[in-house]
Amino acid sequence: MKLRSETALTFDDVLLVPQYSKIKSRHGVNTRAKFSRNIELAVPVVSSNMDTVTESGMAIAMARTGGIGVIHRFMTIDRMAAEVAKVKRAESFMVDHPYSISLNSTVADARSALAEHNIGGLMVLGADDQLLGMITNRDLMFESNSDRPVHEVMTTRDKLVTVGAGTSLEDARSMLHLHRIEKLPVVHPDGRLLGLITAQDLVKMDMTTNATKDKHGRLLVAAAVGVKDEDISRADACVKAGADALVVDIAHGHSDLALNMVRQLKSMFPTIDVIGGNVATGAGVNDMISAGADGVKVGVGAGSICITRIVTGFGVPQLFAIAECADAAHGQGVPIIADGGIRTGGDLTKSLAAGASTAMIGGLLAGTDESPGATVVRDGRRVKVVRGMASLTANIDRQEVDLKREVDPADWEKVVAEGVEAMVPVRGPAQDIVYQLVGGLRSGMSYAGAASISELWQKAEFIRITSAGKSESNSHDVDRL
Repeated sequence: MKLRSETALTFDDVLLVPQYSKIKSRHGVNTRAKFSRNIELAVPVVSSNMDTVTESGMAIAMARTGGIGVIHRFMTIDRMAAEVAKVKRAESFMVDHPYSISLNSTVADARSALAEHNIGGLMVLGADDQLLGMITNRDLMFESNSDRPVHEVMTTRDKLVTVGAGTSLEDARSMLHLHRIEKLPVVHPDGRLLGLITAQDLVKMDMTTNATKDKHGRLLVAAAVGVKDEDISRADACVKAGADALVVDIAHGHSDLALNMVRQLKSMFPTIDVIGGNVATGAGVNDMISAGADGVKVGVGAGSICITRIVTGFGVPQLFAIAECADAAHGQGVPIIADGGIRTGGDLTKSLAAGASTAMIGGLLAGTDESPGATVVRDGRRVKVVRGMASLTANIDRQEVDLKREVDPADWEKVVAEGVEAMVPVRGPAQDIVYQLVGGLRSGMSYAGAASISELWQKAEFIRITSAGKSESNSHDVDRL
């Protein structure tokens, strides 16, 4: 038997020791940090790739707050690619491939397409993407004949205000204002549609100055994949839909299956950052980086709905795991993503102080407006369901996606669950949760005298506390309102 002599600590076992500080305000610190080698975030918060946490709605909200979302993989490939595409279309200076319809389509077709994509207008195209006109909700508002051809109700090409390729942001803004219009098609001299600039997108850009965006002004999004053969097709579809990073995510990432997938993805998509995980040791980090990982997720059994440590006996307390993994990664220029166990702004601060660059949040975001799933009322409270991706129902649902058929209930007892299903209170917009977490981080950085995350790594000093110290840290001896 091998027994390591260190005492492995986690968040509630320690506090950070206040340091001399020149920081005048918590707003004077810089929270920018690397998610991967080539992706930097304004705030170091990542939404978890759980099916009760991140689909397109959450990913859009996270990118707009300055973080990033990782869309879960527990759905069909086509649907996942569509979720990625929704994020990339949500906001940009110019939409590269705006939704369109043919000249001979009907009013009913147009209404269906507008509703399906939740948009206000469709470009009407002919052969070779020739722009023939535009049809909007306003054109259809009082049209009673659903079989009427689109070309009879659309705004024709000669009545549209258009611009050419290379139009600047300010020129587009001026054109929209001058003509009091909301949509500005971008057209090639030969008549081909190149893209679409909308007033709504320009307003969103003004409102989200810290948003995480690509060079085209589109929101960044990551997509999770597994380690099966079909996950290569899943990754390919997501990259084609615009995914900016791929996250190889399995419970035990320090394995041939995960390492080989990282190698394969880096070979196939050399310009896309690939994050590997999950690991909990320095050796796991080193092997991930050797395989080509551009970032490494750290955490085994730390999540609020994870029971891996109870079921298997394996795991490493999260703060200890972060520190060991960060020691291995920092000299190699690869960021660490702390995944699991974060409940407060203090936990976020501790995880970054221990060496993580960003932190992945699951349970705290599961009850927000943007998380997937319906809101239900339980005992007079509005709640949402959250579940671990190794829970019983998640295992069954995953098998049904993979097998494309229902799983026989008799096989349920064969599942060894490493996660649980639970309810969390409805918490409102995701941005409010992120604001509270990052607010705690900013205050924490000021206590450390650290103006940046990298400076926090250098100045952080942990002290071990007792259970009495933990009790003293919370409110006590009062009746809270």
